[in-house]
Amino acid sequence: MPTYGYSIIGIDPDKTSVASGRNMRCSPKHCREICNAIRGLMLDKAIGLLENVIEEKAWIPYRRHKRKRGHHAGVKWAAGGHPVKASQHILKVLRNAEANADNKGLDIDRLRIIHAATSRGRTYKKYIERAFGRSSPYFENTSHVEVVLEEVI
Repeated sequence: MPTYGYSIIGIDPDKTSVASGRNMRCSPKHCREICNAIRGLMLDKAIGLLENVIEEKAWIPYRRHKRKRGHHAGVKWAAGGHPVKASQHILKVLRNAEANADNKGLDIDRLRIIHAATSRGRTYKKYIERAFGRSSPYFENTSHVEVVLEEVI
């Protein structure tokens, strides 16, 4: 089994809580956009935002790879969307980080997300059979997400 580290260094273990989700079956692009949206938010606001995205009441701005996306009336930026599946996975990671902070004795109401990053995980390679003995690739991308919470004084 591989050992995974974190991409952030130099954090105080007494004031921070970390959590990660590895090989989550959701889009790396959607995870990246969600991490950029929640980075710097307080924990309760980030959880509320993700719950609203899951209910499709809030938008996540797409800042990268956004060409040929439809423009919507309720969006203040060029392109956005409701990445529901990725939001569900990242919400689990946030709740895990919250439970880790509670276990350490940190104040839950004063937690801020200081680090939220994603990277591509392994690709599950599958193939669909086609006519005349051919096949087409049907690959499934996965994501690694890591979240660090810090108690704000």
